[in-house]
Amino acid sequence: MSTITATETSAPAPAPAARPAYRVTGPRVVRSEWAKLWSLRSTWITLGLGLLFLVAFGIIAAAQFKSHFDSGRHMDKDWADSTAVSLSLFGTNFAQLALGVLGVLVTAGEYSTGMIRSTLAAVPRRLPVLWSKSAVFGLVALVVGTVGVFVAFLIASNIVSGTPAAMTISHTGVVRSLLGAGLYLGLVGVIGAALGALLRSVAGGISVLVGTLMLVPGLMSLLPSSWKDNITPYLPSHAGESMFSLTHDSTALSPTAGLAVFVAWTVLALAGAAYRLVRSDA
Repeated sequence: MSTITATETSAPAPAPAARPAYRVTGPRVVRSEWAKLWSLRSTWITLGLGLLFLVAFGIIAAAQFKSHFDSGRHMDKDWADSTAVSLSLFGTNFAQLALGVLGVLVTAGEYSTGMIRSTLAAVPRRLPVLWSKSAVFGLVALVVGTVGVFVAFLIASNIVSGTPAAMTISHTGVVRSLLGAGLYLGLVGVIGAALGALLRSVAGGISVLVGTLMLVPGLMSLLPSSWKDNITPYLPSHAGESMFSLTHDSTALSPTAGLAVFVAWTVLALAGAAYRLVRSDA
């Protein structure tokens, strides 16, 4: 008896579909941070407040000056020496808080919610996350600040027209001052983002930001005069003010020197944030 053995040949399994290769690149990280920034309601609210502070306080200061001038009331020297530029930039100190606080929220907020773990899992090298967050928000703060100061100046210059403070956009130093104010606010946003990444706490980052920009300069009055004159110009707030001041006295830095000092403070904050981001767990 013969046995016939049938050999069953099975059809080859279909090859799995090739999956697209995704790579972490700088532009992709930037796009991711851009999307995350605008997905937050706090971004729209805080940027709106910053723009409102710039324009509204500039208009209020110009209207107050115009009212004092028209009424013939006595004005102290600082108020009497005001220009359309200084009046329109009156809201800068308030806008820097809004933009700086939002910068802290951009980075420290992810630590508060735990989202930073997902972010660093997607970008294992870590540092591109910090650079992208800082660059994206710094650019946004720069644009908002620049638009705000130019709008405030155009309105304020019309209000104080016909007074000693009157100036136009074509006056020497006006454009430089306005651009300097916008750049200052952009760098404040970067410092806020760096402090948020360094301290990993919203409350801590905001406290250090406010203390550095507003409280420390006031405490300088407690130092001896020789110390105060040598230290004060190099504080972040005073160096930043030198960037957009129309005139400078002998104790203040020049616009270029003020920019260099303020950029150095920004780099120092970013360096501290980068060191902790690399050395510490999320």
